[in-house]
Amino acid sequence: MDSRPTMLGPKGLIKKHEFVRTIIQCLYSLDYKKSAVSLELESGISCKSMDFGLLESHILNGNWDACIDTLYGLNELTDETRASALFLVCRQRLLECLIHGDDSSALSVLRKQVSALQVGREKVHDLAFGLFSLKEMGLGKVDGEVIIELRKKLLSEMEKLLPPPLTLPERRLEHLVEMAVSGQIDSCMYHNLVDPVSLYEDHRCGRDQIPTETTQILTDHKNEVWFVQFSNNGEYLASSSSDCTAIIWKVLEDGKLTLKHTLRSHHNPVSFVSWSPDDTMLLTCGNAEVLKLWDVESGTCKHTFGSHGFTVSSCAWFPDSKRLVCGSSDAEKGIYMWDREGNEIKAWKGTRMPKVLDLAVTPDGENLISIFFDKEIRILNVTTNAERVISEKHSITSLSVSGDSKFLVVNLSSQEIHMWDVDGKWVKPLKYTGHKQERYVIRSCFGGLNSTFIASGSENSQVYIWNRRRPNPIEVLSGHKMTVNCVSWNRKRPQMLASASDDQTIRIWGPSSSKKTA
Repeated sequence: MDSRPTMLGPKGLIKKHEFVRTIIQCLYSLDYKKSAVSLELESGISCKSMDFGLLESHILNGNWDACIDTLYGLNELTDETRASALFLVCRQRLLECLIHGDDSSALSVLRKQVSALQVGREKVHDLAFGLFSLKEMGLGKVDGEVIIELRKKLLSEMEKLLPPPLTLPERRLEHLVEMAVSGQIDSCMYHNLVDPVSLYEDHRCGRDQIPTETTQILTDHKNEVWFVQFSNNGEYLASSSSDCTAIIWKVLEDGKLTLKHTLRSHHNPVSFVSWSPDDTMLLTCGNAEVLKLWDVESGTCKHTFGSHGFTVSSCAWFPDSKRLVCGSSDAEKGIYMWDREGNEIKAWKGTRMPKVLDLAVTPDGENLISIFFDKEIRILNVTTNAERVISEKHSITSLSVSGDSKFLVVNLSSQEIHMWDVDGKWVKPLKYTGHKQERYVIRSCFGGLNSTFIASGSENSQVYIWNRRRPNPIEVLSGHKMTVNCVSWNRKRPQMLASASDDQTIRIWGPSSSKKTA
């Protein structure tokens, strides 16, 4: 007689017995109990293994010696897992002895059975202390229905503890399907869909899901445009220029942008802007300029930070929209943390403090990331003060952090972009190449749904887009006539991208299905 399992699927990779069993479990978890029972009867396959069914019967009936014998007879268990399972059973047995007022049996279980398990003396002491404390608080008043519920809870713990095939991990079929969908998304070069992926067909996005064509050209700046950044809610775009101004643009419902405010308080080129997380305030600064705070609704300057001559290289907000931080390009000036009224909260400065080229705060507020000495990335955990240093071989020109706070990218003068894990899980970065960057400060950004893409400008007047899982560009966008200094992806409109150039224009990019307008 052939004892080999029946296999399913075009490639014969799925065991029929396991497949049907996971379907039955799924039906139970979705509360289709009648359908689950019917499938068990028709297929002859039970959701629960015979061994676990026997264990369940012993637990529900309080047959503790038989339960312990069953656990010792399960060869699939490691010594550690068996000890943990036996501890759960003995804990329940001890609890029920105390409930029934049988203190002598409780002590016997504690001394002979629990103490013999390899679970650690401290765990045994904690168990004894906890249960006998409960007894003093009136444990004997517990009725039979509560005992049954406690036994069911024990079964639930057993299901999570015991390995397959004795038990199935919770919602196993849903997990497998989600893995398959996730795998298709990860392999989809252009995936940028807001709607959930359908199970009815294999998933694949086209290039029409990402911005590839110019939909609008903004020409209000009178000199090179150095920086652009969409607001967190996607309703505004801020830009800064060598013409000493910054502009706030409003994103209309149809995707067009219109000028809202021109900010004219700076006396030198403005090279950096930063939106408060609540999008009510905007910070502006420049390499030869001070830091200014603007009210987005009125367009008025609310505060100027630092004394005259204090120049700021970059700035960032903490998630509460009440604290901000800036780094100075002057050696020894360091990094300052202020509130919105200009009160200094904290400072990292001194004679040994190097100039800060760029900085960012992760959106979760946990880490302050700074670029020092041209080639050094420092990641400071604001809560624990733990610090991690990453060294690059070539000069770093800019820094950007992903929306999920997990990754950062740095642009290098070596014409590479490196992506690093903020938590330090990677030994080597992922490297992206193809764009040209030798003399200018070029800024990249994360974008698209779940920060799937990395976009960057280039000295060759083009915009490059990478899928962050691939080292080579998936799109190269042409249109600008001079160096593209900065790009920004709209977080709420994952198919909208903005780019700023030395040609004094800002280009808004959309998917190829969009109607072109100049």
